[in-house]
Amino acid sequence: MSSSIGEVAISLEIRELECFLVLADELHFGRTAERLYLSQSRVSQLLRSLEHRIGGKLVERTSRRVSLTPLGREFVASLRPAYAALERVVESARQTARGVEGRLRIGFQGTANDDILKAVAAFQEEYPGCTIEVTELPLNDPFSALRRGEVDTAVVLLPVAEDDLVLGPIFSKQPQTLTVSTRHPLAHRDTVTAEDLADTPLISVAGPAPGYWRQAQAPAHTPNGKLIPPGPEVRTLQEGLSMIASNRGGMLLCRPTAEYNQRADIRHIPITGVPDSALGLIWRRGEETPHLKAFAATLAEAEQAD
Repeated sequence: MSSSIGEVAISLEIRELECFLVLADELHFGRTAERLYLSQSRVSQLLRSLEHRIGGKLVERTSRRVSLTPLGREFVASLRPAYAALERVVESARQTARGVEGRLRIGFQGTANDDILKAVAAFQEEYPGCTIEVTELPLNDPFSALRRGEVDTAVVLLPVAEDDLVLGPIFSKQPQTLTVSTRHPLAHRDTVTAEDLADTPLISVAGPAPGYWRQAQAPAHTPNGKLIPPGPEVRTLQEGLSMIASNRGGMLLCRPTAEYNQRADIRHIPITGVPDSALGLIWRRGEETPHLKAFAATLAEAEQAD
């Protein structure tokens, strides 16, 4: 090791980091010791050792309370995602050693459609030792649960242009509809075009979804460059449907979603001139587990068979 590297290299102990994270949660040495099955003196020892490695005080302790120092708060904010990523790497290695068994947590936006359900059924039949758990993702936040490690993979509406995420199989390409109130001027039409959107405020999706993704769901201009009036922002599809029913604007929905959400006070009108809707399977870059690879292959095969 060169001297320059040696000067900045830090010997880290996983137990010290784990202890500090639990203490940051509990802010109590006794409860931290109970959670980690350690003595309070051992917790204090691990904290002192970590503070020595860091070169600064992380925790303030009095007879009445325990609190993080400014350095401690900054360190814990940076440490949590790094520690979670390390846990996922270890779990990925364990899964590789065991093969395709255990569990695979899949997040999805909206209702799991036939393509997803077929892939899940085929995967479970081929890999009975691996259980799939399905979690619904907020319409307005397609990526955060995956980044936080709450799911292993996610099925989301395209587009996806995130440097830290991998886009796998693309499937379920569907024509779109313009969904409007039965009181809307276009409600009597059998079809509409993208240029008709210039007279129709489009309900958009609120953050934290990135701007490019939100723009794809509710474009600001027609193909010929006409301005599309902005409508209210919503966080969920049900909020959007309520806004539509109250004639606050229209919304672009893929045909299966439109068919699933039939209501007496709204109309789904086929629209031409806009790109088809599509779904994609995504996961964290560098964390392709055997479970994930097998499910991605199953999903791609199911799409090719349709």
